[in-house]
Amino acid sequence: MNSYPHPLIAREGWPFLAIAVVVAVLASAFVPGILCLLAWIVALFVLQFFRDPPREIPQQANAVLSPADGRVIKVERAQDPYGEREAILVSVFMNVFNVHSNRSPVDGTIQKVQYFPGKFVNADLDKASLENERNAVVLQTGDGQMVTFVQVAGLIARRILCYVKSGDALTRGQRYGFIRFGSRVDVYLPLSATVKVAIGDKVSATTTILAQL
Repeated sequence: MNSYPHPLIAREGWPFLAIAVVVAVLASAFVPGILCLLAWIVALFVLQFFRDPPREIPQQANAVLSPADGRVIKVERAQDPYGEREAILVSVFMNVFNVHSNRSPVDGTIQKVQYFPGKFVNADLDKASLENERNAVVLQTGDGQMVTFVQVAGLIARRILCYVKSGDALTRGQRYGFIRFGSRVDVYLPLSATVKVAIGDKVSATTTILAQL
């Protein structure tokens, strides 16, 4: 698994940012006016999209942290198709202005990682969870509880990046992946978990507690 020291700008964005800045500089030199302004606006958008600030990690026992920035769009009982169990599903929708690094919600050992090719419908829709391109991580905590978290591609998200594999140990708040552009993350929790968020809540990766095991 790749280490990551949080250099403020996600490494996944370095090539995009470099290209955007070069284009903006060239536009400043050769295409003054509105096109130059648009080029710098695009460069600033790329910079804000790939920002990746460090986060404080809550230390409450048995806390399940949000794996992504965004807005809670679903809290319901559902079937976890990856862990093959009934579970509580909490879905977090990320728009293009959210930080798109994904971080582990709990401490534990990965039981399996599954990638599924699929569609790219709006990640805000219910069917996105099972029809879109996605990558699922099934993790078992130290006390034997299962937590599944799924990166789901969106309408314009075309790349899901996951840097972990079966057998890896993760700690809460540890960066494990990235999704380029708007998307969502689904978290499947044990039925005994106590959910701490509601539909419509804004959450931040690592710092927001989604639930208590």
